[in-house]
Amino acid sequence: MQLQSKSTEENHKKPGKLNPSRIRDHLANERTYLAWMRTGISLLGFGVVIVRLRVLQTPPLSHLGNGWKLGLVFSLVGLITVWLSTTHYFSVRRDIEEDTYQPTDRWIILFSLAIMILGSGVVYFVFNTPLDPSIAFLSE
Repeated sequence: MQLQSKSTEENHKKPGKLNPSRIRDHLANERTYLAWMRTGISLLGFGVVIVRLRVLQTPPLSHLGNGWKLGLVFSLVGLITVWLSTTHYFSVRRDIEEDTYQPTDRWIILFSLAIMILGSGVVYFVFNTPLDPSIAFLSE
């Protein structure tokens, strides 16, 4: 003779019964995805601006310098952000549908570290780039 407790009966959901906040959760997931996409696009744009800043210097520099490396890193982090946010969106979407969503901290920590490293690169670049373009020609 087996006894069934009420808690195990309550844990089994009836088919067709959906989480009442499901639509709200999907909309919040989409807003978060769009925010990450804006961030990725901003990083891509900032990378392009960094690379193109040498055109604004007078006289225009004939060599690339080191700014293109920082611009490339920003652009790559922007592309990676777009890719990771898309995969995360679909993962969370599936978890919402299955009602098994558990928030993770790894994306927040990973992206925060990436932005701190990129910010450090900007600070380093700004304070190590000579203000007078003629000094750049003399030092090389």
